[in-house]
Amino acid sequence: MFAKLTSVRSALAALGIVGAMVCGLIVPSQASAQIPYLQMNAAEPKYAAIVIDANSGEMLYDKRADSPRYPASVTKIMTLYLTFEALSEGRLKLTDRVPITSHAAAQAPTKLGLPVGDSVSVDEAIRAMTVKSANDIAVAMAEKLGGSESRFAALMTLRGQELGMRNSRFVNASGLPDSRQISTARDLAILSRATMRDFPQYYSYFSIKGFEFRGRYIAGHNRLLTNMPGFDGLKTGYTNASGYNLAGSAVRDGRRLIAVVLGGSSTAWRDNNMEDLLTTGFDVLKRRSHGERTTIAANLYEDEPTGPIMRPSTEEGDGDQAGLKIVLTDNPKPPPLIKVSPTMNAAKGKPAPAKKAKGEWGVQVGAFKSKSLANEQIALVRSRFAKFVADAEGAVEGAAGGTFRAQFQGLTADAARGACRAITAKRQPCMVLSPS
Repeated sequence: MFAKLTSVRSALAALGIVGAMVCGLIVPSQASAQIPYLQMNAAEPKYAAIVIDANSGEMLYDKRADSPRYPASVTKIMTLYLTFEALSEGRLKLTDRVPITSHAAAQAPTKLGLPVGDSVSVDEAIRAMTVKSANDIAVAMAEKLGGSESRFAALMTLRGQELGMRNSRFVNASGLPDSRQISTARDLAILSRATMRDFPQYYSYFSIKGFEFRGRYIAGHNRLLTNMPGFDGLKTGYTNASGYNLAGSAVRDGRRLIAVVLGGSSTAWRDNNMEDLLTTGFDVLKRRSHGERTTIAANLYEDEPTGPIMRPSTEEGDGDQAGLKIVLTDNPKPPPLIKVSPTMNAAKGKPAPAKKAKGEWGVQVGAFKSKSLANEQIALVRSRFAKFVADAEGAVEGAAGGTFRAQFQGLTADAARGACRAITAKRQPCMVLSPS
């Protein structure tokens, strides 16, 4: 079991420190001053990701997990963490009212759009933040708990440092555009894990797909809550500068994984990448339990987003990132996928004699959520690395958890190792399969 933070003492201490900071009595801590939010490389790909085991905290996969990124509305997980903390300590009740101030009402969409002087219950406020990603309600909650949004944001940063978020700085409660507000995939995974660990009684709010509010139904942005079995949270986010972000978690066979995807080029790409990461992660955990030594990276086919961000017709929880534009590296596009049958005679269009297998070894070049994707990967690898797999038989093997493994079989030990060396040298996944 996780040991819960001594939140009452730390909250009081943090509030005292924050008050002093606001009054100008002390300078920011060294950790805050060293946060590299001004050192972001505009030429670096914005994609970053991480997968961790929610129980142990073990990192199972990372890609630029410690590089600074704009969190966008994933920020609201911290706003909600402090809301849940106030509820658990009795400083707040679900029936308490959260007033809408002029500052809250002036926030950019997405928002509930309530007039100044109106109010919502704490329960409604939580739903508005998790489902609609309402910026006005996030600010209203910040003002209720911290007195002002800036004071609350300072508390967010301090609480993050207490949780182990070493590279995060918050300046607002909503995630609306501000170049000073940065985090990392690792920090957001730490925050997600802390939220479900410290306040499990409130975690179900992240699974809500929609809610009724004053006679209208408000639907959420998180499509994986409907499309992926076992997926139950947490938070989406988008600005032009951040790309499409998602902190997510899922449970399968009694095991929970947490993944964070930042800088996706579209909602579909981000959601597919999140599902691939979690599905592959569960497969890796199951295979490890049977004594197999493998990793997510060795089984995941990644095609990083390149080119311009594909913007939606409506914002996904954030206003536009004015004045800041996402820049992705100008990587060449991979050649188009061609379905190739190794036993088809191209000249005559007739089946050719199958090539005789030369060995009992093989290589695995990825695991996918659909058989068609696995077949496409086989075709892609065959077209790019024909010299190494020309004599091998492409095969798709079904695996536990609904995944499909793309493999080449019938190689000698030397040929399998040579093929993987060539494939991994081009930053493609490959794993040698020895005879069972």
